[in-house]
Amino acid sequence: MTEYIKRPEIRWADLDPNFHIRHSVYYDLGAYCRISYLEEHGLTPVLMQELHFGPIIFREEAIFRRELKMGDQVSIDLHLTRSRKDFSRWSIRHQLFKDALTLAATINIDGAWMNTQARKLALPPEQIIAVFETMPRSEGFEWA
Repeated sequence: MTEYIKRPEIRWADLDPNFHIRHSVYYDLGAYCRISYLEEHGLTPVLMQELHFGPIIFREEAIFRRELKMGDQVSIDLHLTRSRKDFSRWSIRHQLFKDALTLAATINIDGAWMNTQARKLALPPEQIIAVFETMPRSEGFEWA
């Protein structure tokens, strides 16, 4: 897969007193995009509970470029930028665009998989590896 894009709507509740979206909403949109990708590729919350595995985030960073306001057409993408070959640790980049052309923000995250029974980092099961193998990769993607 070369591209994955979601087109969320900005809601009234997403706005701050200056009538643009609050900084924390950018992070929420990144999580929405990531979880949507996993669900659409078979990694539902139910399956992750059955496998006793879940994603964890070590670092999440947003770089803000342009404000987003209610009524803007927003799109957010997802690209794997770095990963171990076993997909136990990985980095993902999201870019949020305003009206398809203007980069509004970039979100970078570093994450891993945790065994939710042992409460420890662990190698992901085959179902997770299969989904990450098909995830869109950024230009400059690198194996860690």
